[in-house]
Amino acid sequence: MSSKKAKDREGAKTRGAFDLSSFDIADPELPEEIADEALTSGGFPYDKRLKRKAYETEIEPLQIELLKLQSSIASRKERLVAVFEGRDAAGKGGAIARLTQHLNPRHAHIVALTKPTEAERGQWYFQRYVVQLPTAGDMVLFDRSWYNRAGVERVMGFCTPEEVTRFLAEVPELESLLVRDGIKLVKFFLSISRETQLKRFHTRHHDPLKRWKLTAIDLAAINKWDDYSRAQEEMFAATHTKAAPWTVVRANDKLRARLGVIRHVLSVCDYEGKDKKAVGAPDPKIVGSGGTFFKTG
Repeated sequence: MSSKKAKDREGAKTRGAFDLSSFDIADPELPEEIADEALTSGGFPYDKRLKRKAYETEIEPLQIELLKLQSSIASRKERLVAVFEGRDAAGKGGAIARLTQHLNPRHAHIVALTKPTEAERGQWYFQRYVVQLPTAGDMVLFDRSWYNRAGVERVMGFCTPEEVTRFLAEVPELESLLVRDGIKLVKFFLSISRETQLKRFHTRHHDPLKRWKLTAIDLAAINKWDDYSRAQEEMFAATHTKAAPWTVVRANDKLRARLGVIRHVLSVCDYEGKDKKAVGAPDPKIVGSGGTFFKTG
């Protein structure tokens, strides 16, 4: 390690926080203060990760319950929509993958839209999302959703302040309409600390099998943490409603987050053959709504 890097890291430790200027994503060596503090930073309530063996023991009965839920949705001709939002590298895709792992893909659809086409930019903002909503008997999981407007589009300047204001006023009305029409709507926000995000970005950059996940937008987000925090707080304030509340999942530990997501879905859904003992209850230290859980760092 160079003397400059050592000095930077020692200075960061003295201040009690890492020095972002010492972070170089191209450097194969992750700064110690990020590696050491990634799990417990941001108020995460556990100092050790969940063991893989314990996770596998817990997730199997939950995935069996998910199959019961899917079967019940099909037989009752119900519709389920789950929205997954969160900072870049929060683990949205991994949580969705484990939730849908053993489900029938014909009736459990994952929607991860790319940037709007020229035609879509000329449409009603919600139009390209509305066409993805499920028919009777199906579920749809959005890996990012219409809330792009409240987050990345706003922070990166892809829309105007007036468009953001209109969006925040209109989305509660839209979601209320969906719920009144019979859709079961669940909204997740996966929350991670800044250290965790940097560690995951670094891993993606240096792993050839994960590098595709790291985009130019992700890299730009490194210096816009506070901008995203302000945007998220306004989003929660405007769109956390009785009809469509936000559920925040503390996701510094991916395994705990995945279990929390699945347990929450099963807990809020009524379905045939439900085994309440197998479902249990989401860990209240990991899954919550409002107050402390809405703090974004």
